Amino acid sequence: MKQTAKEIFLAGVASVLPDKLIRSQVQLTGNILKVRDCTYDLSTIENIFVIGAGKASALMASEIENILGNRITAGHVVTKYNHGCELKYIKLSEAGHPVPDQNGLRATHAILEIARRAEEDDLVICLISGGASALLVDTPPGISLEDIIKVNEVLLKSGADIREVNAIRKHFSKVKGGQLAKAIYPAKIACLILSDVVGNPMDVIASGPTVPDTSSFMDAANIIKKYELYRQLPQSTIKYIVRGAAGIVAENPEVYDPCFKNTKNNIIGCNQTALEAASKKAVEKGFDTHIITNKLQGNYTRVADFILQTIDQHGHKKGKRPVCLLFGGEPTVQVRGNGLGGRNQHLALHLATKIHGKRDVTILCAGTDGTDGPTDVAGAVVDNHTMSKALSSGIDPDLYLENADSYAFFNQVEGHIATGSTQTNVMDLMVTLIY
Repeated sequence: MKQTAKEIFLAGVASVLPDKLIRSQVQLTGNILKVRDCTYDLSTIENIFVIGAGKASALMASEIENILGNRITAGHVVTKYNHGCELKYIKLSEAGHPVPDQNGLRATHAILEIARRAEEDDLVICLISGGASALLVDTPPGISLEDIIKVNEVLLKSGADIREVNAIRKHFSKVKGGQLAKAIYPAKIACLILSDVVGNPMDVIASGPTVPDTSSFMDAANIIKKYELYRQLPQSTIKYIVRGAAGIVAENPEVYDPCFKNTKNNIIGCNQTALEAASKKAVEKGFDTHIITNKLQGNYTRVADFILQTIDQHGHKKGKRPVCLLFGGEPTVQVRGNGLGGRNQHLALHLATKIHGKRDVTILCAGTDGTDGPTDVAGAVVDNHTMSKALSSGIDPDLYLENADSYAFFNQVEGHIATGSTQTNVMDLMVTLIY
């Protein structure tokens, strides 16, 4: 059943590949460019610029090139290392993710230069996907790239959810929180967004570079206080947040700002898209299939409890079809050990300890981007025999959980899901099979 679970997962991933999504929602007929429900008469457009950031931005840009060709005046997108592809009209940079680096800084400056070139009769196509919060990095006065790197490292280990992480990131940037839209104004903006955030809040995805900011410096300060991060963050960043909360540093543009008048933000794919495709595959394979939620979030133990309760409620009954339960979202793990792993491997290992010795059940937890934390795998798959295999080999799962070393555990029990880079990202999928 492990292979079946993987096939269902891969069907979900295939449905959110960026080139496929762009093709289905962007069409050019003569001089009329249709982007979802918006149309642009290109005979009235002086220049078309293409900019973007994220794990999917290279493939998104490639498909935009296929549609628009030499109508593109200039462009620049930045993606994660080893996520690029060949582009003809749009420049491509690769940079650090999840921790920003100098290449990200340089690429962001290049993107801002293009944004500031745009004038009233121009169209800027903006391609945004998961990972852009780290790849778009442009520091405010008094804060260094090293400071931003430290902030990201601390946030990623804090247990804060993506909304909280990005609320802080927005306030250490000159491009996030609607500031990219401000740089582009007064040109028209058609933003195509591949969502990697629960609930698809546009101001949180990629830290909302073309969206009004609903968070404030005071919100950022409260999050830092909530997770007791004051002593872990660089003093320059703490001082900057304090100055912002006191009104000394200007807030990011809000909803009434004129820079959003000509901006159209479009979500072209999300976790639900992948869940529906995975469900279709599971039905084809004969499962009684249920999409439970696309909003799994919070601490991995609570997520695991919810999955286990749902398994109990939908147990396979003798003589009936096997059951497939599908979950989507993004759990969090507060890293306390010094091992290697990711939230999906950690969740899968925790679940394996809970289903040990119970009825036949297989659970796959994996990221649609093909990368789980700082590892080379997407996640892991377990069943009710995983613990027996580990214990018979003298492997104590509790030690690996305590040290956040799930990668090493699954290396030994052969439970990894390895897909390689998928060049997309709509968070995580959890596939549960009961038979």
